[in-house]
Amino acid sequence: MTITTPDAAQHIPHHATSSSAIAAGLAERFAETAAARDLAGGTPKVERDLLRESGLLKLSIPIEYGGLGASWTETLGIVRQLARVDSSVAHVFAFHHLQLASVRLFGTPAQWEPWLRDTASQGWFWGNALNPLDKRTVATRVPGGREFSGRKSFCSGALDSDMLLASAVEDNADGKLIIAAIPTRRAGVTLFEDWDNMGQRQTDSGSALFERVAVAEGEILSNPGPLSSPHACLRPLLAQLIFVNVFLGIAEGAFAEARNYTRSQTRAWQASPAQQATEDPYILAHYGEFWVSLEATRKLADHAVARFDAAWNEGLALTEAGRGEVALAVATAKVSATRGGLDLTSRIFEVTGARATTAALRLDRYWRNLRVHTLHDPVDYKLRELGDWALNGKHPKPSFYS
Repeated sequence: MTITTPDAAQHIPHHATSSSAIAAGLAERFAETAAARDLAGGTPKVERDLLRESGLLKLSIPIEYGGLGASWTETLGIVRQLARVDSSVAHVFAFHHLQLASVRLFGTPAQWEPWLRDTASQGWFWGNALNPLDKRTVATRVPGGREFSGRKSFCSGALDSDMLLASAVEDNADGKLIIAAIPTRRAGVTLFEDWDNMGQRQTDSGSALFERVAVAEGEILSNPGPLSSPHACLRPLLAQLIFVNVFLGIAEGAFAEARNYTRSQTRAWQASPAQQATEDPYILAHYGEFWVSLEATRKLADHAVARFDAAWNEGLALTEAGRGEVALAVATAKVSATRGGLDLTSRIFEVTGARATTAALRLDRYWRNLRVHTLHDPVDYKLRELGDWALNGKHPKPSFYS
């Protein structure tokens, strides 16, 4: 299969009257080349341009700033919709909205209002160079702001972006984390095409180099700042909810593709009492297990995002306990999405058969994508947090990962 470069505008459904309908049209287009692009890796430039043309990059931006004013329930529903066919593109799309939420949670309206307006009017794509675990980038104080110098890993969606959320640590004894929003093409920023992992192969999660990059004081998100209040501490929970919906979308996509293959291609085993694979008792039992797992995760994911939406709308009135309840719902959904998804994506070959392992189908990409993405932060630590709540009544402590 070859990858073509279509005119983006031709593939946006003109009849679309809702964001979901637009996303459905995009998903149909992405599905046509998903397997080939998984093999190729690299930047999904065509697909990113389709997203730019679609208007979905302004989905979570409030209407008063030129956006579509979608709730997080709607936004993450579209992330899940895209992840069913292309989890890499869903990842960078979701991280774009995560960066937009981050500037609102960590910065002042005087900072983020112009950024949101420009994103909506100019179709900006936001990328990520935050990764708080990688402390190799240092912020040096200079007149009027800081200079960022050093390397940063796991910069998902940074390539082909217009704006970056970047972090560095102060070069003093405190080593305070500094987060700033800067143009991607600013002098001194170099993005490397060095992401070549077994899954999520088109997230451009490679590395970046900052060489005395000028960061103005007004670009630094210091008021109220990172994790400064229960409301600001919603940022890591949104990141975790993104993972939940990408994981669930991958599992739903794997289920749908396996179902189509079983119904059209799979043959009943010679010892089966059934004439057709679709009537084989073991295949039916497997599909029953898949369905129960998906339904349970869907319910947990929908509950978690509903709790998140309510907490988001509370703003600064949100309490630590209220934020803690959201964290529990999100962690529960993430454990279910991780375990159920890994089980389903690895077992679909039990219901499709040996011929489904052909490289042309690349059905293994669902498991590879999920396996890579689920290692972002260990699910064991989510279980520990949930156990501490179940046994001791303690809410998870806010961090960039909980």
